[in-house]
Amino acid sequence: MASVNPFNLSDSEEEAERRPNETVDTERSPSDGVPGRSPGNPFSPPADAEPPTLLLSSNRTSPSGGEGSVSIAATSAMAGTTETRISVDGIAAQLLRDQYILTALEFHTELLEAGRELPRLRDYFSNPGNFERQSGTPPAKDQVLGPGGPLNRAGSISTLDSLDFARYSDDGNRESDERVAVLEFELRKAKETIQALRANLTQAAESEGPSQERKNFKSSPEIQEPIRPLEKRALNFLVNEYLLTNEHKLSSITFSDENDDQDFELWDDVGLNIPKPPDLLQLYRNCGTPLPPPRVDVSVGVDFGDVPGNCIAQDPPKKPDLSHQQQTEVVQELEYQISLLNNEKQSLAEQIKKLQSEIQTLKRSVSSPPPATLNLGSQNTSHPSSSATTTTSSTDPLSVPPTDNGQYLDMRGVSEPDTKPDASSTQTISQTHSQSLNTLKKRPPVQFAQPNRKLSPAFQQALLSFCRMCSDSRLGAEVSRIADSEESVMLMLGRCLPHIVPNVLLAKREELIPLILCTACLHPESKERDQLLHILFNLIKRPDDEQRQMILTGCVAFARHVGPTRVEAELLPQCWEQINHKYPERRLLVAESCGALAPYLPKEIRSSLVLSMLQQMLAEDKADMVREAVVKSLGIIMGYIDDPDKYSQGVELMLLSLGDPSERVVSAVHQVFIPAFAAWTTELGTLQTALIPSLLARIEKLLMQGEHSLDEHKLHVFLSALQSLIPPLFAVVLQNAPFTSRAKLTGDIPAIEVTRFPRPASPLQDVATIIGSREMLSALLLLYDYQLEQEGTTGWDSLLWVVNQLLPQLIEIVGRINVMSSTCVHEFSRFFWRLCRTFGKIFTNTKVKPQFQEILRLSEENVEASAANDILTKATVPIYATGVLTCYNQDEDRKLLVGFLEDVMTTLSLSHAPLDSLKASFVELGANPVYHELLLTVLWYGVVHTSALVRCTAARMFELVLRGMSEALVDRRAAPALITLCSGPEFSVRISTIPAFGTIMETVTQKELLERVKMQLASFLEDPQYQDQHSLHMEIIRTFGRVGPNAEPRFRDEFVLPHLHKLALANNSQTAESKRIDIATQLFEAYSALSCCFISEEVMVNHFLPGLRCLRADMEQLSPEHEVILSSMIKECEIKVENRGMTDAQGSMSIASSLVGEDAKTKFLSKMGQLTTSGAMLANVFQRKK
Repeated sequence: MASVNPFNLSDSEEEAERRPNETVDTERSPSDGVPGRSPGNPFSPPADAEPPTLLLSSNRTSPSGGEGSVSIAATSAMAGTTETRISVDGIAAQLLRDQYILTALEFHTELLEAGRELPRLRDYFSNPGNFERQSGTPPAKDQVLGPGGPLNRAGSISTLDSLDFARYSDDGNRESDERVAVLEFELRKAKETIQALRANLTQAAESEGPSQERKNFKSSPEIQEPIRPLEKRALNFLVNEYLLTNEHKLSSITFSDENDDQDFELWDDVGLNIPKPPDLLQLYRNCGTPLPPPRVDVSVGVDFGDVPGNCIAQDPPKKPDLSHQQQTEVVQELEYQISLLNNEKQSLAEQIKKLQSEIQTLKRSVSSPPPATLNLGSQNTSHPSSSATTTTSSTDPLSVPPTDNGQYLDMRGVSEPDTKPDASSTQTISQTHSQSLNTLKKRPPVQFAQPNRKLSPAFQQALLSFCRMCSDSRLGAEVSRIADSEESVMLMLGRCLPHIVPNVLLAKREELIPLILCTACLHPESKERDQLLHILFNLIKRPDDEQRQMILTGCVAFARHVGPTRVEAELLPQCWEQINHKYPERRLLVAESCGALAPYLPKEIRSSLVLSMLQQMLAEDKADMVREAVVKSLGIIMGYIDDPDKYSQGVELMLLSLGDPSERVVSAVHQVFIPAFAAWTTELGTLQTALIPSLLARIEKLLMQGEHSLDEHKLHVFLSALQSLIPPLFAVVLQNAPFTSRAKLTGDIPAIEVTRFPRPASPLQDVATIIGSREMLSALLLLYDYQLEQEGTTGWDSLLWVVNQLLPQLIEIVGRINVMSSTCVHEFSRFFWRLCRTFGKIFTNTKVKPQFQEILRLSEENVEASAANDILTKATVPIYATGVLTCYNQDEDRKLLVGFLEDVMTTLSLSHAPLDSLKASFVELGANPVYHELLLTVLWYGVVHTSALVRCTAARMFELVLRGMSEALVDRRAAPALITLCSGPEFSVRISTIPAFGTIMETVTQKELLERVKMQLASFLEDPQYQDQHSLHMEIIRTFGRVGPNAEPRFRDEFVLPHLHKLALANNSQTAESKRIDIATQLFEAYSALSCCFISEEVMVNHFLPGLRCLRADMEQLSPEHEVILSSMIKECEIKVENRGMTDAQGSMSIASSLVGEDAKTKFLSKMGQLTTSGAMLANVFQRKK
């Protein structure tokens, strides 16, 4: 049975019958009428013409017909001229016609090697269509597949025309121009094929479509017909053209982005094989003008589709150029038909009412419940009492014809509209519905009354053939075969869904998910189920978050329905296929599916195949969002895994994911994976015995390896993992406590304070979630606090492990950290803070603080002890101060912190120990404004201390806490304390305040405060008692170099630079060479920093340049390598001054001069960057090359 080619709608039998002559012409050989051809030999090509494509390029030639005609011609030719030599083209034609394809290919190869390419063979083997078989339906009988018939295409990507046969021949390389000609021919053929396909697709798209829907839209003009894809693309093109024409370029760009599947540069991309319509403006102007008269169709106003077979003939459509008289006649005829139809409609409505009244009568007379639906065809057999009525009604000329579609016979019109169904009636209706379904399954085949006619079956079949029905195609076969059971419905869906899905819009394909899943669940054939699940995972090319959630929901529903065996056999292979998909959204779907399906998989597969899949994706996938989903799915797997042998693999996965460069992946590890893994290790009993000790061992090993260069990133990874294990560790302590069995949820249980625990990173890190409920946690916390205060820790093994093993090991690790590493100090400080807040205040006061205090041993007797001084210089001090003593902020806690810092400051000062630990404490605490008042209290203790060493330390600490402090607090407490220190008798204390005054000048904007600081600094510089204070001058120059670039410009120009000039001038007359070189070096650093600032011309000439010249005079004698840089700086400043003078006369020169200046500054700074080493190396840097 022949089928219709969907891409060639004109090849129908009806059209072939209308064009018999055309068919006859096309079935003849194209070579019959070619001039110059010998009539006796049909195989000899003409001398002046290109060889024709006999039976190859004609679209109307049937293989059978072509073979017969050529064979007859060949026979007659052989009989007439037996001695005539057969041409090469004739041999090739005969080989192709007899389907000797391989022989023809070998013949083609030999001709190529001989340099005699035959166009017929070249065209045949260069056309991939000759080697493809149409999938789905066999080709139509009038569709040409070439003389060779349909062939399976080769598995290779290359076709025969892409093979360079000459490369394997003995004749050498082909000529390049010949290859160019072949490529041009292939390009031309490809363009022709594209144009033909576009035309066929356009015709198919315009002719296809639900005809019934179009009829409904025509009969109901108030309903808008949905826009078709071709219409949408055409309107999009016109709208974009209008936006560009009217200078709405931004709107056009936005519109193009929203329709990224369309090329607005090319009208052919729309897909319509019609001329481009006028623009929107012309369409708008012409919308009010009368359009040409439309085609007149006699089917308007009546739906002949309801008649069986739709066999009522329709008149041909009228031509648009009808005369006015003919149009008037047509309109009158249509109006007459409308009146007849209205009369028929009224008659049918009256008969419907009559039938409904009869149904009511039957309901009252029959005791059994009425059926759910009304079947007029079976009334004569099922209700004998109504036979007379039915017979009477059938004799009525206005009776319902048998072609009625039953749309007015709805049982809702039969039931009482005013009665509300109660529970009993609802149950009766449901029972009736189930009974009707059972009856529907068991009913016999429907019988139709046969007419009392004596037509032959052949005549009757031929008569019915005029009903235009299509059952030859796949869709026609599906439509003509209605399912009669659940299984047949599933089979029908399995066949139809693969054809429906590609034609649904991408944005709405998730609507098909329920249909696909139900079919995949219930379909009896495994092959079809696999195909449907493959469609589900490939439903959307790049599914967004909402679409992925919908697909995952469907996968979980499928898994719940079919069980673990089918999930393993059917769903997991789909995930495995897409594990390396090119789109990250599809790989993301796979990663999320593994986690969502974990509860429904066999435990062996869950801990082997799925775990391996996720581990591979975590190690190899480049997309952050995919690895994040992998980590979350791994966490879910860890929540269901029960194989103890997988513990080491879990630790490996945790460390691998913690080292991921993406922050979102690491965040997912802390939120999902570590809590789930910790819950599993808790069940295994390895949280305290294996997991936490292994992390501590890694930290210790890291500290031992990196004594000089510690890998802070790895330390952060291990410490953050430990920090995430604190909540499950505390839950283990509570669940294994002596009082756990006494915890009851009866009575009034107080609510847990909001600040009792640190804010968890995720619900899985909430202790209440780990325990089970907040009520149970509250009851356990009451017993926990009572046990610690009253009964102690005897027999409490889990807590004793924390006190006797974990805390001592942590304190030992803290003592080995470099106190200068602010990152490490901060990380351990946050860890101890979370540990103490989680385990509670009683535990902190009774278990944590005593261990730190025992190690620190702060007392008056230990001031001179070297061991005590050594431990106070370690990172233990800042971590104890900022991680333990700041956990709680009540008065006694603040007093304890103040006292500890005062004791440390006193001890370190009196023992002349390094102050790095105290500085780290002040920096860490000063980052939080809450502790500024507390730190000022500690410093005031140092200000009023009797020892000058303690006061010097307090003055040094002011520099650290002033940054970030409010100006009001600086004015009220910090500045008076510094001035108090300056009033003391010791010069060392006064000198120690200079950096703090410099910080105030750098950070404060209050004028009164700045003036006070300025006066204090001026007294240091101008008071005669400080003239011989070398250390004071050094500190002032160092401070000026540090704060000068960031200070107020007026302060810099009027105070800093003039005093630096004075100091440089005074240093020229310094007799002590060591002091002179010290001052010169500090001046060099200060001038280097200030040279990058904008300095006015007046200050440049009066102070900056003279100071540099004085400094150069010192460096000529003391450090020649510095003298080279100073000469460059002086030259640069002189150029700046000259350029500024020239700018007033010639403004255009300013740009060039500034560029020269910037270039010189860049060179100077690059030189300065190399001067961070010793003087010997500086000399080598600036040494002339010989």
